[in-house]
Amino acid sequence: MAKAKLEYIWLDGYKPVQSLRSKTKIENNFSGKLEDCDIWSFDGSSTEQASGGSSDCQLKPVFICPDPERSKLGTPAYFVMCEVLDAAGNPHESNGRATIDDDDNDFWFGFEQEYFLYDPETNLPLGFPAGGYPAPQGPYYCSVGSKNAYGREIIEEHLEYCIQAGLNIEGINAEVAAGQWEFQIFAKGAAEAGDQIWVARYMLERICEKYGVWVNYHCKPLGDTDWNGSGMHANFSNTALRTAGDKAIYDKICQSFEPFVKEHIAVYGPDNHLRLTGKHETQSIDQFSYGVSDRGASIRIPIAAVQKGWKGWLEDRRPNSAADPYKVAARIIKTVKTADV
Repeated sequence: MAKAKLEYIWLDGYKPVQSLRSKTKIENNFSGKLEDCDIWSFDGSSTEQASGGSSDCQLKPVFICPDPERSKLGTPAYFVMCEVLDAAGNPHESNGRATIDDDDNDFWFGFEQEYFLYDPETNLPLGFPAGGYPAPQGPYYCSVGSKNAYGREIIEEHLEYCIQAGLNIEGINAEVAAGQWEFQIFAKGAAEAGDQIWVARYMLERICEKYGVWVNYHCKPLGDTDWNGSGMHANFSNTALRTAGDKAIYDKICQSFEPFVKEHIAVYGPDNHLRLTGKHETQSIDQFSYGVSDRGASIRIPIAAVQKGWKGWLEDRRPNSAADPYKVAARIIKTVKTADV
């Protein structure tokens, strides 16, 4: 019988940042289709999701794609992103995906995932000398050459595997700090955008295992220094934004965010006060602003949307690199719906 390896992936119950977990299921004569992935279970008492006396949690498959690296070994392999359910089959409290109110996929999301690659021996980003700093930031953004770009073999391998897996990755680039990188993923549907970001994060972690480096998603890993933090800018649209043709509609949607600053910050990743300072292309964490092409605003209106006659999307620049894209999308959708446009 032909066999296949299914890597069931889920988010644990750790706080304030959930970790990725996974385990492998072997299937015979597997079709490669999501509907043929069974619900599976795991020990929730080992992942902060259940007590030892009632430890079973369930994994509900929600997204599948090929696992290119593992498939090279000869046996077909797949990534299976899962929601966590409790023993009764209800969404677990840690399940951010279940909070998304976008059944018709009217909301489209593009996430810009920034991160640092860290050397475990120095506990510093790649490119940072032990006990010191490299040349000040400036030459590293979209850079080329071994003097400025660190870890390119890792991010190139990650890009290729994302493409082979069928993820809708739209690009990569070196970021402002040494050892800092970014990838972008877009999907027509909030839940799938989150699925793909989480699978891409998982793939990156697996690749980094081979190279002996680790991925640091903290939003300000270098502390109170003159080095940029890491974000996960959330580009989003719905039918109203894509077809508006009117600046007033954009203003109304942007203004709908102002009463909910605290609610958004609550799900935009921990320690964001270290990143959202008003410096390094950010707005202060306790303030709200929006503007055309304004990278220092809470929400940026892209110039492309204006040039297309106020038809396009918006960018919320506040989510940080460690945020859960499911929870970010859920909160943005909830807020936009209050605008009633």
